[in-house]
Amino acid sequence: MSADVRPAPEPVPPLPRRVRVGYGLGSLRTGTFATVPGLILLYYLTDVLAVPAAVAGCAVFLPKAWDVLVNPLVGALSDRSRPRGGPRRPFLLLGACTLPPLFALVFAAPPLRGAAAAGYVAVLFLLAATAYAVFQVPYVTMPAEMTEDPAERGRVLGRRVGFLGVAILLSGASAPAIAHADGDGPAGYRLMGAAVTVLLAAGMFGAWFTTRWAPVVTRSAAEPSLRVQLAATRSNRPFLFLAGMWTLQALAVGVMLAGVQYFATYTLGSPTAVTPLFAGLIGPLVLVMPLWTRLSRRFGAKGAQWCASLLFVAGALLLSLTPVAGPAVGYGAVAVIGVAYAGLQLLPLTMLADTLAADAVRTGRQRAATFTGLWTAAETPAFALGAGVFALVLAVTGFRSSDAGHRTAQPEAALTGISLGMSLLPAVLAAASLWLLHRYREDPPGAVVELPRKAAPQQEVKARRAD
Repeated sequence: MSADVRPAPEPVPPLPRRVRVGYGLGSLRTGTFATVPGLILLYYLTDVLAVPAAVAGCAVFLPKAWDVLVNPLVGALSDRSRPRGGPRRPFLLLGACTLPPLFALVFAAPPLRGAAAAGYVAVLFLLAATAYAVFQVPYVTMPAEMTEDPAERGRVLGRRVGFLGVAILLSGASAPAIAHADGDGPAGYRLMGAAVTVLLAAGMFGAWFTTRWAPVVTRSAAEPSLRVQLAATRSNRPFLFLAGMWTLQALAVGVMLAGVQYFATYTLGSPTAVTPLFAGLIGPLVLVMPLWTRLSRRFGAKGAQWCASLLFVAGALLLSLTPVAGPAVGYGAVAVIGVAYAGLQLLPLTMLADTLAADAVRTGRQRAATFTGLWTAAETPAFALGAGVFALVLAVTGFRSSDAGHRTAQPEAALTGISLGMSLLPAVLAAASLWLLHRYREDPPGAVVELPRKAAPQQEVKARRAD
């Protein structure tokens, strides 16, 4: 397959600043909903509601696994929608109206314990995950439809990642602090749920309102069924390797997020240590994001992704030495991981946008929503599975659940499992993702790939026009 580089296209007018900023506001929801449940929901079940670790892991993971089915469905429905005022925006509004109150109900702390409490949380979390998908899939699709200029898409994603960092830092640092203010009691978690609801609503309604001024320069064509959507992904090998790489890395991050509160409580000896730990993990996100952007421009997004992935592995391995070397090493390792995590948030999205643009050139079809729906369907359960995997580590090593008023002493095996589950296990998962990153290939920007000779002439013309 050869590549024919065409003359540079005419300059594309930049998007209005209010659209770039307003679109980025939606990441207040992305960062918050991805962070807070992953950070404290498992601990809330095992150490506040006395749910056994294995049952708690199922209650956290299974509702998010539902995304594998619901996300492609939402992608197809939003593809086919043709309302006035923007094809994706009604889905943003529906998600904004439903996710915030459902999130508050997850942490409403009913007077239940054990399996009954797990059932309540699982049902509410399932509904919240569905509301999240209704917003997330159209939201991720929008940059590819707002502009055909890769540089402008990069600026839009830069705003998104910037707000994502703010949301992760703000929600991740404040949510545990609010929850622990009542001595790990249910009242603190109810207050935390209400506070996070405000942040979710601000980001979601802000994105819905400001994208009313966003242009729609191209539209995705909906695939008729999930089977056809999966077939489309099989025909796009770069997407398969990229999605596989990020799924493993999201799983590694999910395991680490689920373990932070346990690591603070049982390895460092203080539940409140989760706040400085999380600040060290997420604090670099905003500060070093320009560095990863410059590295991406100089070495390409794939080269920069290699650097971020290897740095994450190194930081996680260093973290495993905390029980021997002391808390200072642990905090330093978390800071190293935080620098790497900033790159892991930006660079896969950059490669995804480039991959979607190249797919349009190859096929002459706009299938962004199909691929982003499947991307989100893999990403969200991976984060949730991280909590499930960590819960399995707890169960295997003999972790003893308790409620807020009766803290149970843990066996030595459980303490070792907490330490290694937080460090060595994420390192192994991230290292495994490097093979998929190695296999990832994409056409150079601006290249037009020739269609097979059997393709109709109209298809070839359509593919070149899409460039």
